[in-house]
Amino acid sequence: MDHGTVGSARSGRLLVEVREEGSSAVVAPAGELDHHTADLLREPLDDLLEKGFSRLVVDCSRLEFCDSTGLNVLLGARLKAEAAGGGVHLAAMQPVVARVFEITGAEAVFTVHDSVAAALAGETG
Repeated sequence: MDHGTVGSARSGRLLVEVREEGSSAVVAPAGELDHHTADLLREPLDDLLEKGFSRLVVDCSRLEFCDSTGLNVLLGARLKAEAAGGGVHLAAMQPVVARVFEITGAEAVFTVHDSVAAALAGETG
């Protein structure tokens, strides 16, 4: 299994790290995901999908805030991943971020895991 870091992007309020885990890619945003930082997450998600990774695990353990723009980035990635036969799995959501998904009903369209390890263990193929 390849645990190498693929890359990272940083703004003052958001750092996004990306790594490959077998046939999955793990994307780990840390900080605040909002209108000003959403492209820092959108771009690596799109790049991974273009490279053929259709199963994306988003490690939310260090995500401190997510507004509607951030939610839309994740929803867009989910649609693209599902069209490619995969999906977007959310892992280790903090309560403040989980609440956004509950309020909007978005939690119903994502597979949510307690940890990244649990998300990766669910991998088939």
